[in-house]
Amino acid sequence: MRKMIGGRNRKGFTLIELLVVMVIVGLLAALVAPRLFPKLGKGKQAAAKAQIELLGQALDQMRLDIGRYPTTQEGLGMLAVNPGVEGWDGPYLKKALPNDPWGKPYSYQCPGSHGEYDLFTYGRDASPGGEGEDADVTSWQ
Repeated sequence: MRKMIGGRNRKGFTLIELLVVMVIVGLLAALVAPRLFPKLGKGKQAAAKAQIELLGQALDQMRLDIGRYPTTQEGLGMLAVNPGVEGWDGPYLKKALPNDPWGKPYSYQCPGSHGEYDLFTYGRDASPGGEGEDADVTSWQ
């Protein structure tokens, strides 16, 4: 928009035009945000499932090498550091042991209640059960 002020040609937007654009952007954000945020929780659930699957593959590889899964006391740290076990041919993870998408360590039990080992996270609420993003993510489901 051009305006003649003092004989000079000025380009720019008026305050009213800027306010109208800000209102339109705010309305669009209000319509899109509620549909986008539930997808964020599903993304974290999917990331936790993928990490549990990768940790399970690393545990299986270590079992092939040493003949057993790490005990609950040895924990998942055994995937990265050899505690002096014969046959250990790791590290079995390319990077450091990850936390779950909510920043908490994965829970590991061996022997497990649902198989040879149980690997799980309690989700966003860090307590058993829940729905949506608070739901548990486990290696046996």
